Amino acid sequence: MRRLLIGFSLLMATSLNAQHFADVGDGVRLWYADSGKGSPVIVIHGGPGMDHDSLAADLAPLRLHHRVIEYDQRGGGRSTLPSDTALLTIDHHVADLEALRISLGLKKVTLLAHSFGPAIAARYAIRYPENVERMIFLSPIPPAKGKFFEEYGASLTKRLTNEQRKRADELQKAFETSTDVTAACREYWSIMTPPRLAKSTSVAVVKSDLCAAPPEAIRYGMTKTNPATFGSLGDWNWTDELARVKAPVLIIHGEEDSIPMAMVSKWVTALPNARILRLPHTGHFPHAEQPAIVFPAIETFLGGGWPKEAVKD
Repeated sequence: MRRLLIGFSLLMATSLNAQHFADVGDGVRLWYADSGKGSPVIVIHGGPGMDHDSLAADLAPLRLHHRVIEYDQRGGGRSTLPSDTALLTIDHHVADLEALRISLGLKKVTLLAHSFGPAIAARYAIRYPENVERMIFLSPIPPAKGKFFEEYGASLTKRLTNEQRKRADELQKAFETSTDVTAACREYWSIMTPPRLAKSTSVAVVKSDLCAAPPEAIRYGMTKTNPATFGSLGDWNWTDELARVKAPVLIIHGEEDSIPMAMVSKWVTALPNARILRLPHTGHFPHAEQPAIVFPAIETFLGGGWPKEAVKD
């Protein structure tokens, strides 16, 4: 249960023509795409162990007005898959983001992070508060572990049939052993995407590909990166440290997300300058499920304002 989690032609044209690698230390190279024009936004995908394609197609509206940098985190996608899993801690991911900022020549960064991604963004902002312009958290894990996995797992599980739960468990094991890991990935997400969406929402709303990474990266990400990175968090609680982060933070969270709203709301109370946009009839992919609400809200925020529906409490 720890595997948390329009412009398609424009996406393909820009990303295929703007692929780069950044050397970030430890023998690791980060793959990233740099596309669009305007103020820069660095996108931090979820997982851990997934890649930028898990968000890319659904973020096409963002490229209409912004320069969007989308990178594959170490241990996933087209970035380095370290032979030593000790190089997959949250601190390594934070250091990678700083190295990427320096490589891009950006004085300050605006971050958009999804699902697990806000963990990296928050730890980065705690360590480098002077480098952060503003942040957007889409469907974030909470800032304190508490009983997150128990509550999240229970909510997700009850949305599946017994047969689906059994098959999903089998497929998780198949990531280690299958000769066709891409097929296993696609079957796994065919089961596990619907319960992450609002009730009666078609999976077709999610245009991004959760299984586009090279097969060896899918296998490595699910079996190595995910447990190693989550394990490095320990019994996390960042609420006190978040007081250091003065940058504005917009949290966008669906009321039907299996990540409990009450836990996510703790970001707002912990961060000095944060507001939350709570979306009804929305699950874990608000950018795909409610684009007509989410992207105008993002544009308002990136323009220096707050969406009128975003609240402090």
